This record gives sequence, C-alpha cells and structure tokens, in this order.
Amino acid sequence: MVGILAVALHAQSRAEYIGGTVAGIESGTGGSIDVTDGHYFAFYTKKAQVRVPYDRIESLEYGQKVDRRVLLAIAISPVFLLTKKRKHFLSVGYTDADGNHQAMVFRVDKNDIRATLVSLEARTGLRIEYQDEEARKAGHG
Repeated sequence: MVGILAVALHAQSRAEYIGGTVAGIESGTGGSIDVTDGHYFAFYTKKAQVRVPYDRIESLEYGQKVDRRVLLAIAISPVFLLTKKRKHFLSVGYTDADGNHQAMVFRVDKNDIRATLVSLEARTGLRIEYQDEEARKAGHG
C-alpha cells in the first residue's frame, strides 16, 4: 500500500496537449497531467483545466504514434508528423456527461510518465494499451 501511495504522490507529469475534442485548449498547450485525485484524471494549464471521472475513461494508449481512431477527432499539423525526434503520446478516450465519445492526446516525456501510467491503470481498472515493445519498456521503467 505504501508503494501505491508513493507512486500516487508523484503521479503528475508535464505534458503538451496535442489535440482532441476538448474545447478551449489549443493544440500545443503545455500543462500537467494529474492523477493524484481519487476521482478525476485532470489536465491543468495556465488558462484551463479538464477533469474526467476515472469511471468515464474507456481507453488508454501509450506509444510513439497517435492512433488512427484518435486522429479522426483531432487536427495535427503535417509538419508535426514529419519531425524526426521520437515523441511519446498518451491517448485518453472517454465519454462525457452527455454520453458522447471524447479524446485527448498528450505528448509526454517518456522518462516522466511511468507513475502516471501506473496510477491510471489502478484508478480506472483498465490496462494501458502499449503500441510497441519500446513503449512498454518506457512505461514500465
């Protein structure tokens, strides 16, 4: 139990909102992902916040690509997709209060995401869908 508590206390990650269906947050906005609340996944920026109850989260994916399903919901600059540097993404799919499917995609630092992934699995009861073996290694430390 102490191990889970220690992970939860550090389960905040710097992230960049790449896109999704959230109104009011522009692509490229920096902020932090916070999973320390027992009821809500949150993304905080200087100007906005998004809080999603864990029980409304339907899918969690981590890897170096943005899933095609999520791409339908977001607009990403073609220049962004051509960059050579390896980037790591966390995709969160959920239903809103009206029952509509929503998505958020974040670019995250692979060295700063492990505690967040562990906390998300514990709080949602879902398994992180890893896109490849490298993502699995980065997510498990």
